Amino acid sequence: MTDLRADVWRALDTVLDPELDEPVTDLDFVESCTVSGDGVATVRLRLPTFFCAPNFSFLMVADAYDAVSAVPGVTRANVTLADHHASAEINGGVAAQAGFVGSFAGSDQGEATAELDELRRTFFRKAALAGQDRVAQTLVDAGAGPAELAATVLADVPPSAELARMRHRRAVLGLPHDDGAPLLVHADGTGVTAAQVPLHLRRARLQRVGIEANGTYCASLLRKRYPAVP
Repeated sequence: MTDLRADVWRALDTVLDPELDEPVTDLDFVESCTVSGDGVATVRLRLPTFFCAPNFSFLMVADAYDAVSAVPGVTRANVTLADHHASAEINGGVAAQAGFVGSFAGSDQGEATAELDELRRTFFRKAALAGQDRVAQTLVDAGAGPAELAATVLADVPPSAELARMRHRRAVLGLPHDDGAPLLVHADGTGVTAAQVPLHLRRARLQRVGIEANGTYCASLLRKRYPAVP
């Protein structure tokens, strides 16, 4: 089952912390991952604190369950969250495919009043904006000014992992992401004008810095909580 475990791990690579926009594998949120001889995949997730937001936590566990369940050869997925104040609700709800609201119905953890689709989109919008700063930075460093940046389309940008990530975030949101799409776009998908470029890039950079600062903080909390984490 070594190859199947590798397939499961690759599936987990697609599961993001919604706030940090990074895979749970890169964040060391996967405490263990095993696959039995009959194809049962058992994954245990952990988070930086006991009180990480239940909605973010639920999204990660549910997404991990869906990703692992879809791996060919996996006969059953057991995905759980350890050491969290809402572990019982989250783990039981994900296993039962009850959704976020159903998972917390009647719980003393507080009542969930809505599903999480809009929350997910909110974080994808933030990630798509931050991605514009990451991708544009190389062009800015090379001397591109507002007029050039406003005229740049995605086909003009050298291929990179950051460009691919930004394209994917835009695709999820239904924003322009093909080769002819502008590099810099507003939240509604319209292109940024030359006059708007400086303010737009400042906002994009603030968003990127905020996400990265949260990531650094969470990494330090995780190492403090689990000293074995490198």
